[in-house]
Amino acid sequence: MTTDSRDETNAASAMHLNLQNLPGHYARRIHQLAVALYTQEVAKLNITPLQYSTLQTICNQPGIDQKTLASTVGSDTATIGGVIDRLEARGLVVRNVAPHDRRARQITPTAEGLKTLAEVIPYMLESQRRLLAPLSPKDRKEFMRIMKALVDSNAELSNRPAKE
Repeated sequence: MTTDSRDETNAASAMHLNLQNLPGHYARRIHQLAVALYTQEVAKLNITPLQYSTLQTICNQPGIDQKTLASTVGSDTATIGGVIDRLEARGLVVRNVAPHDRRARQITPTAEGLKTLAEVIPYMLESQRRLLAPLSPKDRKEFMRIMKALVDSNAELSNRPAKE
């Protein structure tokens, strides 16, 4: 068999790949499911999953800078800047000039931001519970371990640094 005919055979077999055998297909579907469940639970509070992650991180680390925030939530600085703009417009966070670097901005939650986060958390947790409900407690722990291993081992491909 020549190289050309092998390439044609490989191309033909690639045309008939079963999506059910591809982990990326399931990763996309799990993401869709997670967002749908989150939206069902949290929609009435008008806060997107990325806005929630951003607000939670700001509340966990008041005074965090935009670059660190973006890295922590696995986003880029431009996208997170827009998220911060929306949260700030709603009065949930404020940006202040960092005392050690006038070019940097520190983001802190407002009282309204803390109140909103407290309202969102029970609904967000219910969406997470629903996502994992079909799995046994042992499988839930294993699923989380495997997802973390995949994300951490490929950290250089995303905006999220690996955890030690």
